[in-house]
Amino acid sequence: MKTKEIRKMDKKDLGKRLSELRLELMKEVGNVKRGRPIKNPGKIRVIKKSIARILTVKNQPGGEKK
Repeated sequence: MKTKEIRKMDKKDLGKRLSELRLELMKEVGNVKRGRPIKNPGKIRVIKKSIARILTVKNQPGGEKK
């Protein structure tokens, strides 16, 4: 997910997408810990980066000028 796409989303969608990504991350990490083979090993990294991007956009001030 690109940062531009994330900035266009409203707060409800951001929260929903964040919870979906966290659930997906838990499933992927769980599969790794159980020793199951992974189809795409880079997927965990991409999910973590997407979560970080969403949290960064959520915590930024909403374009307010001083």
